[in-house]
Amino acid sequence: MPEEEMHDEDEAMVHEAIETNPTLKETLESDVPVDASSPEDSEPADLPGAVSRPVQEAENPLEEGLRQAEEALRQRLLDDPNDQQAFATLARLVSVGARYEEMPDPLTADELPADQRERINTAVWALADEYVGNSRAWYPLIQLARLSLNEDRESAIRRLKTACEREDTGVALFESLQMLRRANLPGEAVQLGVGNWDPTTHVTDAGRQLVRAACEAGRPAEAERLLKSLRDASDESEDFTDLDVAIQDAYAARG
Repeated sequence: MPEEEMHDEDEAMVHEAIETNPTLKETLESDVPVDASSPEDSEPADLPGAVSRPVQEAENPLEEGLRQAEEALRQRLLDDPNDQQAFATLARLVSVGARYEEMPDPLTADELPADQRERINTAVWALADEYVGNSRAWYPLIQLARLSLNEDRESAIRRLKTACEREDTGVALFESLQMLRRANLPGEAVQLGVGNWDPTTHVTDAGRQLVRAACEAGRPAEAERLLKSLRDASDESEDFTDLDVAIQDAYAARG
């Protein structure tokens, strides 16, 4: 599987909480405003014999549907704080509140207009902070690190280190190294990777990210050593030609 697409998910699943909730789905597809009141909600005060009585506010089916969807997603995160699909969907719901609109991916919020990006990031931060105390939670730490990387690099990298320590398959390391590389911090990626990478138990793509980070950091000899360890621990059918080329390019860049 290509390393950049390792965690791509079906976009149709983004709206799972809405599609699987009949009340919410019916409300969203209806042409009737959700705050429309029924003529039977109250009696006209000017009719003879009419008795004034308090009008009981009808329950908003959209808000109720959102509440039920949110509760279901929160339960999923209690069971597994690293459920990325539940996390992303819940962040969407929290960010739009009771208003239904096109719900963007909260994990690519940097591409959104400033006001929408701020609302999304606030929702992601609050959600991640809520679950990060769970000793099994590594994905919320990844999100906190992503949001704090520009303003507080040291704290962000500390969060990434903790995330890698909490996850033993290398997926957290993959996410962390990819994040640092995209932020043009290959040296920090190498430092984090060397201290946490286990080629015998971690997914291959974690090692790939580490080798590329070493190349980008101008350390081709180290990249070569890391690639050897990756090859030794991988299936013989695994193709590392792209990394060989990257190492050659890194040597060439040094002159």
